[in-house]
Amino acid sequence: MAEQALAPTVVEARLPPGPRLPRTLMGLWFAARPIQFMERCARRYGDTFTIQMPVFQPEVFFSHPDAIKEIFTGDPAKLLAGKANGLLGPILGPSSLLLLDHPRHLRERRLMLPPFHGERMHAYGETMRAITHASIDQWPRETTIHEQTVGITFEVILRTVFGVVGENVGRLRKSLGQLLALSHNPLLLLPWLQFNAGPWRRLMRLKGEVDGLLRAEIAERRARPTGGPDILSMLLEARYEDGTAMTDEDLRDEMITLLAAGHETTASALAWAIYHVLSHPEVAANLGDGEYLDAVIKETLRLTPVIPTVGRWLAEPMRIAGWDLPANVVAVPCTYLTHRRPDVWQQPDEFKPERFIGAKPSPYEFLPFGGGVRRCIGAAFAQFEMKIVLAEVFKRVQMKLRPGYQARVRLRHVTFTPSKGVPVIVEHKA
Repeated sequence: MAEQALAPTVVEARLPPGPRLPRTLMGLWFAARPIQFMERCARRYGDTFTIQMPVFQPEVFFSHPDAIKEIFTGDPAKLLAGKANGLLGPILGPSSLLLLDHPRHLRERRLMLPPFHGERMHAYGETMRAITHASIDQWPRETTIHEQTVGITFEVILRTVFGVVGENVGRLRKSLGQLLALSHNPLLLLPWLQFNAGPWRRLMRLKGEVDGLLRAEIAERRARPTGGPDILSMLLEARYEDGTAMTDEDLRDEMITLLAAGHETTASALAWAIYHVLSHPEVAANLGDGEYLDAVIKETLRLTPVIPTVGRWLAEPMRIAGWDLPANVVAVPCTYLTHRRPDVWQQPDEFKPERFIGAKPSPYEFLPFGGGVRRCIGAAFAQFEMKIVLAEVFKRVQMKLRPGYQARVRLRHVTFTPSKGVPVIVEHKA
């Protein structure tokens, strides 16, 4: 965690303006009311502003597409996404794709990409559909959508990563579920709360259990290769350009990254999508059209992105959007603010899926999965899964929101989720 300490090379006078609150108050405000915080900063300071919270380096937020293009197309050896994600290290491990930087990131990414594209990805469709069917059959009359989508996406990623769920994976399901539930508290990102007591001690105990189960599964697969279509089997067989294979530690870190990042974000996006559809009856009537359903998913990711920002740690001084920034600050393309720009999106605060029909926005205007060489490798997989799950849900059940409910954004670890999980009343169709 030492790399997160404030570096003396950062000269505040050279940074764009921003709120002058004490760091702790700024952090608490962002954690409690992130949307209000970002929108007020944008109204007062414009397209570019600096925030300084506890633990983190100074962060310079950008929302203009031209600035985001500069960042996403910049030299990855100077714009370090892995270092900017360093606070996730205690959970994901040092070899996680999210924590690596150029050139090791590129080397690992090439090995990780194939399972998430083309025929291999579409082969998971029947598994996704079957898991969704089984889940819907068990939905009670009153439930919360986020609870149900977490269950679906968690089972999907387990089956996708491991294939057949054996004894090790069965035990992993329980331990990993507990680990992820406990890690949702954003305060556990703060180093001074990471001591051998209380929630952190329990988190580390669960992490140890998960690590042991993952290593046991990796060892078993090495001893008896399955040659199956699951991601673990493919990664065990994959080779780098020099002919070497991934080590057990590398595999462990990538497995936990896929299991954590591969279900929570999609579950939240699904919950938001269902909320938006139920809030707009005219939208629900058109979901049978595949192109329109795809537009609903994109509009959900625009209006309510699950990951509101991405970061790039500046390894050396750099000029971005006309600002000469010093080394050791973090440039932050702000997905949320970019997706709400009235000069880019007509009626940006309205849910209008039709804006995506026959349109392909710039990757610097629409960036729910990040961008450049760091764009999420699971983007196509997540959208494919959302399409299958939403189609099955609205085909199998009728729902209405609990009277009086209106979703608010809540910060859950590093993701934006709907408040109270979207409570609904369910009626199963005959």
